[in-house]
Amino acid sequence: MNIDNTQSQMRKGVLEFCILSVIKQGEAYPSDIIEKMKEAKLGILEGTLYPLLTRLKNAELLTYRWVESSSGPPRKYFSMTEKGLGVYTELEATWNELANAVHALTNNER
Repeated sequence: MNIDNTQSQMRKGVLEFCILSVIKQGEAYPSDIIEKMKEAKLGILEGTLYPLLTRLKNAELLTYRWVESSSGPPRKYFSMTEKGLGVYTELEATWNELANAVHALTNNER
C-alpha cells in the first residue's frame, strides 16, 4: 500500500469543500485562499487551485469580479453564488456525517 497516495487522495476529496469554506467567509483572492489553506495545514498549489476555481465557477457555485491593482494587472476576486451556498450547505452536512462516522469507527463507538 502506498500511504502517500492514500493521504493525497484523502486531501483531494475535501479540497473543493475547503475552498468553498474559505470563500464562504467572504470574497477571496486566490493567493488569500492559498494562504488560509496553508495556515490550516492543507497546502495547495496555484496549479491545483486555479482549475478548481474555474470548475466551481463553471458550475455556477462561484462568481468573480475584477479589481484594479496598483502593483500589476487586475485581480480576480471570487465570491459564492446562491447556488454555491446551497451546495456548500449540502457538502457541510455530508462532511459532518462522514466525520462523525469516521470518529465513531476509529474510537470503537457504535
